Amino acid sequence: MELSQEKKVLQSVLQKAWEDSNFRKRLVDDPQNTIESFAGVKIKMPEGKTLIVTDQTDNSKVYINIPEEPTMNNMELGEEQLEAIAGGIKFPWNKISDSIYPLIGDIIKFI
Repeated sequence: MELSQEKKVLQSVLQKAWEDSNFRKRLVDDPQNTIESFAGVKIKMPEGKTLIVTDQTDNSKVYINIPEEPTMNNMELGEEQLEAIAGGIKFPWNKISDSIYPLIGDIIKFI
């Protein structure tokens, strides 16, 4: 399976951040410019979105990310979920988590 350009860039950025603490600090302080400079790509963020990088390399801490609250307006349900809801089953939150929390490579596009 071949990786997309976005995934290849993100893998190389993470590898560099693990190896170089100065790079990691720059990545946290100014993620977009650091990634663009390091990878030689331009990042096109969706309008109104900001890229934030946190350093979670300290294994003595546990991090929890509070994602955006899901709304019915930005979800697509599959046929199985629609049938379940039509049949009276409670909303299947656990079955649609992938559509609620897309992968970062699906949000950020490198150009």
